[in-house]
Amino acid sequence: MRTLCASTLVGEILVVGLTGLVAMQQSDLSNSTIWGVSGAVMVLCVLVCGMLGRPGAVQVGWAVQVALIASGFVVPAMFFLGAIFAALWWASVHYGRIVDEAKAARARAAAAEKAGGAPA
Repeated sequence: MRTLCASTLVGEILVVGLTGLVAMQQSDLSNSTIWGVSGAVMVLCVLVCGMLGRPGAVQVGWAVQVALIASGFVVPAMFFLGAIFAALWWASVHYGRIVDEAKAARARAAAAEKAGGAPA
């Protein structure tokens, strides 16, 4: 799950940075406000990448997805892109957990085979 989720977050870092550039042209907000918010979200994405193995990281990732969709109020195209990334986040979490469970089952089976096949 960590690899899939981290890949999604890295993609979001790029999109948030590019959205900041678009917002500078389309918005009446000051550049410092735009880059303060964009920078905070990009740093949050990096932090979530680092804490994906810890409890609560997926929930923080969902908060990032909500923020990305909400940025559509500044750059309307982000409603669409935010929804796409929210779907990618869901798929990363959902299928990542399935892969993690399959890896754990395979590791248990290998350990049981090794323990059962060892000479007594």
